[in-house]
Amino acid sequence: MKIFLIGFMGCGKSTMGRKFASRLNYTFVDLDDQFEKQEGMKIAEYFKQYGEAAFRQREANVLKLGNYPENCIISTGGGLPCFFDNIEWMKANGKVVYIKLPPKTLAGRLENGKDERPLLHGKHGEEMVAFIAGKLAEREPYYLQANVIAEGLSLTPEKLEAILLNN
Repeated sequence: MKIFLIGFMGCGKSTMGRKFASRLNYTFVDLDDQFEKQEGMKIAEYFKQYGEAAFRQREANVLKLGNYPENCIISTGGGLPCFFDNIEWMKANGKVVYIKLPPKTLAGRLENGKDERPLLHGKHGEEMVAFIAGKLAEREPYYLQANVIAEGLSLTPEKLEAILLNN
């Protein structure tokens, strides 16, 4: 089974994905890493050089043209489900899990690594919380189309497995 992890940046898609894949003995695929390998540059550089529209198109191609093993956990970029038909494509090709966290928690997690994330560059404290809350309001209609919604605050690989077995 292919399991796509979606949610806002900092929600734990990569960290939880690696742990969950290890628990199930599945392959872990990080689409951001795949993008950077294929393009030969960091996402922040690509974003700066080509802009968000080009990035989103290329990101969708990385998703849809990926050669995924039968059993794998795929961590997606935070915005990926919100563009083109990406959410529908993921649902047609596997199970989609939304890892949900509140804006303040996300801001706390993202504070130290925000320079690597183009959308957060230059934002601090309450300004970042407000930005994240606004982006979540835009993105949640897409995120909520997931097959499974998992509360991220207390999520463990064991809890994620139990949630998936019940859906």
